[in-house]
Amino acid sequence: MTKNDKGLITNRRNILLGVGAAGSAFVAALNRAPAAVNQGAQVTDAPVSDKTQERQPFYGKHQAGIVTPRPAAGMIASFHVLAKTPAEVERLFRTISERIAFLMAGGTPPAFDDKLPPADSGLLGPVVPPDNLTMTVSLGSSFFDQRDWLLPHKPVRLSRMKASPNDALDADLCHGDLALQISSNTPDTNIHALRDILKNLPDLMVLRWKQEGSVPVLPPKPNGTHESARNFLGFRDGSANPDANDAALMDKIVWVSEGGDEPAWTRGGTYQAVRIIRNFVERWDRTPLGEQERIIGRKKATGAPFGGTTEHDVPEYSKDSEGKVTPLDAHIRMANMRTAASNANLILRRPFNYSNGVSKSGQLEQGLLFICYQADLEKGFITVQRQLDGEPLEEYIKPIGGGFFFTPPGPLDETDFVGRTLLEATGHAVTRIKS
Repeated sequence: MTKNDKGLITNRRNILLGVGAAGSAFVAALNRAPAAVNQGAQVTDAPVSDKTQERQPFYGKHQAGIVTPRPAAGMIASFHVLAKTPAEVERLFRTISERIAFLMAGGTPPAFDDKLPPADSGLLGPVVPPDNLTMTVSLGSSFFDQRDWLLPHKPVRLSRMKASPNDALDADLCHGDLALQISSNTPDTNIHALRDILKNLPDLMVLRWKQEGSVPVLPPKPNGTHESARNFLGFRDGSANPDANDAALMDKIVWVSEGGDEPAWTRGGTYQAVRIIRNFVERWDRTPLGEQERIIGRKKATGAPFGGTTEHDVPEYSKDSEGKVTPLDAHIRMANMRTAASNANLILRRPFNYSNGVSKSGQLEQGLLFICYQADLEKGFITVQRQLDGEPLEEYIKPIGGGFFFTPPGPLDETDFVGRTLLEATGHAVTRIKS
């Protein structure tokens, strides 16, 4: 073989491998690439996580799962409550609180005789990991309306959710006497928690509907900061959310405080609004990028408002009265006009994306499990929704379910339980005993 022949062979090999001056560097980089993760693991081995022992506190002035950072998996489950008398309602509240306290802390369920049903479903194994679980109990308008002894103590602004002009509400996906918001690192932990509640309260609650959801998991930015997760429209969701770490701000926006017209037992609680909002993703994906951004009022890639550079930049509507920068009917502008008056309408959002399969017409059943909290339901979600009625985004979304609920204050310690302040307000004698 001549020297020229060797050169031709080398050149051909380089061409086939896609190398050259830059290609050689690429091949070298491949040789330096880290090995694939989980080498040696079997197909059916459980995925590896170092987050299963993350734990949130159950006891406190407020219930967990409201200002708690949102994990990857969420669920709303709505129930019809069978408990009628004060004693039955107390048993309901005590039992659900005891189960939540155990599930959030994690531990080993008791061992029963093998001729009896096991104490636990076993879904998560013989030892239940906490897995960052929170379970938030809320009460619907019907919980009070259907019990004469509770009606005088109903939160002032708690109402049954009414349809907005763009809604197509499915009665089977709306309302409820009691709602559980269940959130954790994994869907299986949420399902395990729901099944535990169903097992332990079969004579006091019946499941009406549920909706599961998720949030994309993202690494921190190089500077250590975090960005908002994206919804199924591809836009960041919650860029303008109030700072949940600002206790004074949360006292103003989220928590029912003293001095108002709400019943005293509600202090430290909050109003919860839930909406199951279907997204017509096929139609949205065929819409030009510029139109998508004008409808939302933000740049899709960065989440920044028009005229800004980051998602947390504040648009200056006072200098854009004609909507030349941000259209007057953009979603972010109609939802929050950013005036002194609109500060009374702020809400704390805690949504999840959902995907429910395929519709009969062959479209993806996807959307947003919208959840928000506020001290005043009328000034918060209801006002914001009215402002959004008729927005251009309605062409791409259709609310199909949800409900309004009141979230009682949290249990203070191991002698306390969710709903205790309500029962005491009715005159029902409650004994504070360690569970």
